[in-house]
Amino acid sequence: MEPPSSREEDIPAWGFPGSSFGDCLRGGTILCFPRGPFLVAMGRSWHPEEFNCAYCKTSLADVCFVEEQNNVYCERCYEQFFAPVCAKCNTKIMGEVMHALRQTWHTTCFVCAACKKPFGNSLFHMEDGEPYCEKDYINLFSTKCHGCDFPVEAGDKFIEALGHTWHDTCFICAVCHVNLEGQPFYSKKDKPLCKKHAHAINV
Repeated sequence: MEPPSSREEDIPAWGFPGSSFGDCLRGGTILCFPRGPFLVAMGRSWHPEEFNCAYCKTSLADVCFVEEQNNVYCERCYEQFFAPVCAKCNTKIMGEVMHALRQTWHTTCFVCAACKKPFGNSLFHMEDGEPYCEKDYINLFSTKCHGCDFPVEAGDKFIEALGHTWHDTCFICAVCHVNLEGQPFYSKKDKPLCKKHAHAINV
């Protein structure tokens, strides 16, 4: 069964003659002009005795209801026939639904694999089939520049040298800070040096 595309829970508003009038609808057909008490729900007016669960026919006049596929249902019938199942805890979702990874989740069940915090509306990254928040993904899986210790992201120009990855602007002489991209260089104590400072004592 497909998960619901939209939900609306509400307690219908009651009305009395003289305050507001509308047509009583049942199955989309205008039945009559309401006489006596009526209620307003889903932008329509109803006789209280006509506002019932589409499946079990329980009166919805004084209780919460759920709109699904142009019908109204009591919460019990909605849960039984329409409520999606959470991919993590395998229970029915009666509140807000999170759609992610082609599955449905309670918002509190779809969490970062590292810090266990819910994603809410935040971005997430996948690694080995597990979702990670951006902060943990960068800390755990990204390649970091040996010069500035910030991530080397997609699209960044970088250099592989001295067994490390560097942003092109971070690969500089440890003494005079001249950029060494495309230049001959030397190294001492795992630090790049320009030709002029190749024999520097204090690095």
